[in-house]
Amino acid sequence: MAFDGIRQRIGAIIGGFDAAQSHRRLRGFRASRAHVNTLISGAGETITARARWLARNNGYASGAVEAFASNVVGDGIKPSSSIANATQKEALQKLWLAWTDEADAEGLTDFYGLQRRAARELFLAGEVFLRLRPRRPEDGHSVPLQLQMLPSEMLPMDLNRELPGGGTIRQGIEFDRIGRRVAYHLLHRHPGDMTDPGLVGETVRVPASEIVHVLDPVEAGQLRGVSRFAPAIVKLFTLDLYDDAELERKKTAAMFAMFITSPAPETPLEPAEEDLEVEPGQVVRLDPGEDVSTPATPDSGSTYEPFQYRTLLQIAAALGIPYPYLTGDAARGNFSNTRVALLDFRRRVSAIQHSVIIHQLCRPVWQRWMDLAALSGAVDLPGYERDRRSFQAVSWLPTRWDWVDPMKDASAEILQIEAGLKSRSQAISERGYDSEQVDREIAAERKREAALGLDFRRPGSPAQGPKGEAAEDGSDASNDKDDDQDRVADPDHDYAKEDR
Repeated sequence: MAFDGIRQRIGAIIGGFDAAQSHRRLRGFRASRAHVNTLISGAGETITARARWLARNNGYASGAVEAFASNVVGDGIKPSSSIANATQKEALQKLWLAWTDEADAEGLTDFYGLQRRAARELFLAGEVFLRLRPRRPEDGHSVPLQLQMLPSEMLPMDLNRELPGGGTIRQGIEFDRIGRRVAYHLLHRHPGDMTDPGLVGETVRVPASEIVHVLDPVEAGQLRGVSRFAPAIVKLFTLDLYDDAELERKKTAAMFAMFITSPAPETPLEPAEEDLEVEPGQVVRLDPGEDVSTPATPDSGSTYEPFQYRTLLQIAAALGIPYPYLTGDAARGNFSNTRVALLDFRRRVSAIQHSVIIHQLCRPVWQRWMDLAALSGAVDLPGYERDRRSFQAVSWLPTRWDWVDPMKDASAEILQIEAGLKSRSQAISERGYDSEQVDREIAAERKREAALGLDFRRPGSPAQGPKGEAAEDGSDASNDKDDDQDRVADPDHDYAKEDR
């Protein structure tokens, strides 16, 4: 402390950075120099508990969580294998689709539902754990693997100690002497679940290879996650208190219809008459000396709405959620401003998709799934053990975002494809689909349409072909069209005889 005082006095003399001074304006600004791990260890559990409370009881907080999860994951971030062999790829994609329904160890959702739950936990607690659970062949799964989701509270924050051989346990994570994560010391039961009869405080050591730890670190060296609600909790809670007080004040004021003033009674302790109930069209007779007055019900005032709007803007900025997503208020702002805000939000979401959800969750799950699929014989991949990396190559396709005016966006995309600025495969991948699978579906539909004599392609579309191009059966489509027009123009001519 003495050294800090000397440094501040030297800084005051030298000057340079006003932000480092201790003058009157910054006298109460005392920033902690503790590392983020120390701060999370001391406050992380409280922040997470408050964030969960707000998500359960505050409409704005609940809406923010849902908006984050639905935009980060949507219908699911889906894999598209990069295997060159089309037959192997198709078999692998079908096997993956069948396994997604079996992925959840609790049996409550599929793999894409687990992605959404992971995104919710990432927003609420800053982190989430998934345990890779191998299964026996007799369990009957398409691939002997399931995922068990564990909340952040299952890893004790206060578990810190040194281990023989130079290893350490920090915030429940075990590291070897060169800093690699080798294990997680997880609790047998949730510390706040009173319905679980398991042992309280008992931990089990799980190898790091069996744990998927999903978090978005904001500082270098950060070990555990911190809730995205951290910078918004105070304003959300105090705004909720303010709204409750305002509602209570209006409710109390609405209870009184009128006041009757009477002369002082001769006997001060004489019981008052019963309260008067007022009905529509009622005529009330008053005693001499009595007077009737109505209460001046106070209004919320002209500052209530602007104050709410400005505070919610600050909360939206703290949470990283656009104001319309947080509040459901789409009336403020024009189309251009809203689109700019959504573009910025979707760039943030895209960064989280690729650096957190895909890299930390989807990638290790796919690798373990591929290993077990090949080892169990669920899919035939000759040479997998020799060229494992090539077989595991995959592209992850997030759900495409829709715009308010999809017609303009589709037209712009068609122009980009026709101008050679992007490929059909890229356009299809951006929509969250595999281009080869889409092409196979289109080919199958065209074959079925031809067999049934159907054609649902609109005239002039790229799929229809240029005007006057010969049809697939060798006939001239333009001549057929001219013949039809002649038949309409001359209905008396015997075209049936010519056809024979």
